[in-house]
Amino acid sequence: MFVKDAMSTVVLTIGPAHTLRQAAQLMAARRVGAAVVLDTDTSGLGILTERDILNSLGAGENPDRETAQMHTTSDVVFAAPDWTLDDAADAMVRGGFRHLIVLDDREPVGVVSVRDIMRCRSTVPERGNPILA
Repeated sequence: MFVKDAMSTVVLTIGPAHTLRQAAQLMAARRVGAAVVLDTDTSGLGILTERDILNSLGAGENPDRETAQMHTTSDVVFAAPDWTLDDAADAMVRGGFRHLIVLDDREPVGVVSVRDIMRCRSTVPERGNPILA
């Protein structure tokens, strides 16, 4: 199985000036655990994850003053749609992260997470979110 088969094609893209509160609201509305941070000034891509926001809140930082840019991981490992799920899992383990931005022709086309890989590998039917049910 390949990354293209497991990835979420819902790609939330935000700017570096978004506050952490705005990012969290957008992530919650889209039900995603990561946002691609696009800096149009540098044409760079980074990633902001739910863990980045949690770490900031845990440190007592104000989510209305902290920006995505301050917490974005910019040395991102990108996946290709034709990577195997083993390739993606290996990259995640080596890098110590849970999300990979999937690029096709230098454009973000998806995000693959540990949960996506587990869902594809599991033989157990996926259950609904009990909070939303």
